Amino acid sequence: MPSADWEAPTADGPVDAEVLLPGSKSLTNRYLVLAALAGDVSRLRAPLRSRDTRLMAAALRGLGVGVEDLDVGDWLVTPAPLRGGTTVDCGLAGNVMRFVPPLAGLADGAVRFDGDPHARRRPMAPVLDALRTLGVRLDDGTRLPFTVFGQGRVRGGAVTIDASASSQFVSGLLLSGARYDQGVTVHHDGGAVPSLPHIEMTVETLRDAGVVVDDSEPHTWRVEPSEVNALDVQVEPDLSNAAQFLAAALVTGGRVHVPGWPQYTTQGGDFVREVLDMMGAEVVLDRGGLTVTGTGSVLGVDVDLHDASELTPVVAAMAALADGPSVIRGVAHIRGHETDRLAALRSELGALGAVVDETDDGLRISPAPLHGGVFHTYADHRMVMAAAVLGLVVPGLVVEDVGTVAKTMPEFTDLWDRMLRQHAPAEA
Repeated sequence: MPSADWEAPTADGPVDAEVLLPGSKSLTNRYLVLAALAGDVSRLRAPLRSRDTRLMAAALRGLGVGVEDLDVGDWLVTPAPLRGGTTVDCGLAGNVMRFVPPLAGLADGAVRFDGDPHARRRPMAPVLDALRTLGVRLDDGTRLPFTVFGQGRVRGGAVTIDASASSQFVSGLLLSGARYDQGVTVHHDGGAVPSLPHIEMTVETLRDAGVVVDDSEPHTWRVEPSEVNALDVQVEPDLSNAAQFLAAALVTGGRVHVPGWPQYTTQGGDFVREVLDMMGAEVVLDRGGLTVTGTGSVLGVDVDLHDASELTPVVAAMAALADGPSVIRGVAHIRGHETDRLAALRSELGALGAVVDETDDGLRISPAPLHGGVFHTYADHRMVMAAAVLGLVVPGLVVEDVGTVAKTMPEFTDLWDRMLRQHAPAEA
């Protein structure tokens, strides 16, 4: 997708559409790491193909792992002894910069890590300090760029970290821990861990691969040293990337159906169902999938998104279109995401006319008449998605650098246009 400005299309009536979602980024990247450590060839069916997952696949290829593109869209992953002498481009992908260094400790030489300019500001110290404690040699860096000096094996053992800035610090250590000599025990000591469902997802994917994980003690996760079984898995649709499409039903008073929505999932994005219900939508999940129907009004909401913080930009967009004030809580940690999302949302929603105050851990949004203008995206894919929701009912909204959405959904604008074309304009 080109990096260009995009005039967000305005809906000419209630949306009525079915949207087929691509695979989950979070699951795709976890499966890729586990497949690289497995004892045999793995097959990932319908994985997400986006900038983040392609960067993960490229990182594994650089380490000597075979990642083959199949004609049907699957990935075939062939493990091999991990080699050094490579540089990993993390882009702006938190999964890559936090999941691959623990893997690189098992390589037979130096692995250098770097990424986009903003990635160099994202927190890394907890996972890097933990690796040093577990016996991995690194340079003195605490952020990108840094180098892991792999020695072919990692001692492992127990480590205490502060994961209050990102659950990825825990997940990254757990994913490679089964191949460490002593396994790994990660204990969290600090503020509340954000996005706990993502750690639950990591634990479940490890168990799918035959790894023994003990998570019975609060704030402690133990991975036993063991082999990792090969995988043959269908990747669930990305529920976080559904939020903007479902929001379209709410803000236009229309209907959106997403087939294949899982009845059970560890994806934090599933919380969007509860948020939409709170904001006035009719939400129905059955065997056919998820259907969201707008009722013609958008209610203000007081919601804690600590465990599903990736929803914040789209929820903030809906809140700016609501008929009353909203408060979003529990998301202080998203100041360290692709951009400072709280500051970005305050600035961009405010520039369109909304009254937005930044709190210690979130946003307070008071609706006001909105007008068009340029919506800056700060190289953040979720900002593009939020802007698209606003554009449905705010004419003249121009989204800067729409191509940044390729981080997780390169086909986003095509899917958005297709959604809008599916409904016929109301008769005069």
